[in-house]
Amino acid sequence: MPSISMADSRFRVSLSWVLVVLCILGFFLGSKAFAAGKEEEGNHKFLGNDIPEDYNEVRPQGANDIDDGSISSAGDGEGERFELCGTDLSTFLAPPYGNISNMICTPIWSSFVLRYLQREDNVMTIILSAVYSTGWVGIGFSNNGLMVGSSCMVGWFNRKGHPRIKQYYLEGFHASQVIPDKGELQLVEHVPPVVALHGAMIYLAFQVKFPVPLSHQPIILAFASRYPNLYRLAKHDDKTAIWFDFSQASVVNIGSTYKRHHGVLGIIGWGLILPMGAIVARYFKHKDPLWYYLHAGIQFVGFIIGLVAVLLGIQLYHRINADIPAHKGIGIFVLVLSILQILAFFLRPKKDSKIRKYWNWYHHWFGRMVLFFGSLNVVLGIHFGEAGNEWKIGYGFLVGIILVAVIVLEALSCMRRSEKPILPPSSFQMNPI
Repeated sequence: MPSISMADSRFRVSLSWVLVVLCILGFFLGSKAFAAGKEEEGNHKFLGNDIPEDYNEVRPQGANDIDDGSISSAGDGEGERFELCGTDLSTFLAPPYGNISNMICTPIWSSFVLRYLQREDNVMTIILSAVYSTGWVGIGFSNNGLMVGSSCMVGWFNRKGHPRIKQYYLEGFHASQVIPDKGELQLVEHVPPVVALHGAMIYLAFQVKFPVPLSHQPIILAFASRYPNLYRLAKHDDKTAIWFDFSQASVVNIGSTYKRHHGVLGIIGWGLILPMGAIVARYFKHKDPLWYYLHAGIQFVGFIIGLVAVLLGIQLYHRINADIPAHKGIGIFVLVLSILQILAFFLRPKKDSKIRKYWNWYHHWFGRMVLFFGSLNVVLGIHFGEAGNEWKIGYGFLVGIILVAVIVLEALSCMRRSEKPILPPSSFQMNPI
């Protein structure tokens, strides 16, 4: 019987380590999900095939025939997209849009091409063009690079071929919070916005007066293949946010590198390594003193990675004014708790100290709060950063692996405690025969 018990104990220890390895594999599989999502986004087709059957009958004059009802790009390469800047706008756009000279023209995303001219009185003429078959196309001006709170100009041709262009204000993510005929863009009154089709391209043209000359400005680009319903926009098929320098016509993905690194490091630090360190401390104390050194080392690495994620978040805030109070507040709170946990390592009293139990309470509960609020902040960051479903699925998969590991390890721990022999108290003595 002792040999069977010893073998069973070894099996449980081996299973415990296997579960820890599964947590690590869960992270790498989650990373692949992120990468797959990113690759899918990069290969995204511009417009889908969701087109009414009678669309070819009501298409406005001037549109090219399209065999499958969709167009994937404006050309075969960057060179052909730049050739679009040589299009004569006067043939299909009325004054003042068709006869403005010296407009700056540059491709900015997918098949989107932006033309603009900024006058000394801060009035800017903007002409946005993109490949089009159905649905709507829009450009938004944001204060912080986020969709919520931005004001957008959206244009489309309805099923009867009538042009439509409106300003929208994005109060939230839900369709009912995308409000037509509302926004912060001050359109020039005597120059109404227009939308036109020329070949396979749709053109949105409007004039806006800004309080100050625009230089670096976050703008949002989006499109959908479904028509608006009573001026309510269908959900976009794809979107992007870019940092556009109107003074130099340069395009930079708006904090995309910082956002991606901030998110990945936050998930690694708060969502993977710190929970692993907590798992080691709770379920491997029978491996004394190995568990202690593993716990301290893993938590210190997790803290460093989480600290780098916070520093990148600060850089992101300064670059694009990404002020998200809830995410920022919880991040600062988690960072402070983590620093207190690091200080607790240096202030750890001896086992026989009278205050050791109070230190244990402090260390355990502060650690639990770090794990809870760290995970909560990862979820908030994915939501407010509009990271996409691939991030949600990847992080959800990682959390699921960790929860399964904790449940199994907790069960094994309970079984191990129940099998320990109950020793008699030290004061108990056998009566002599």
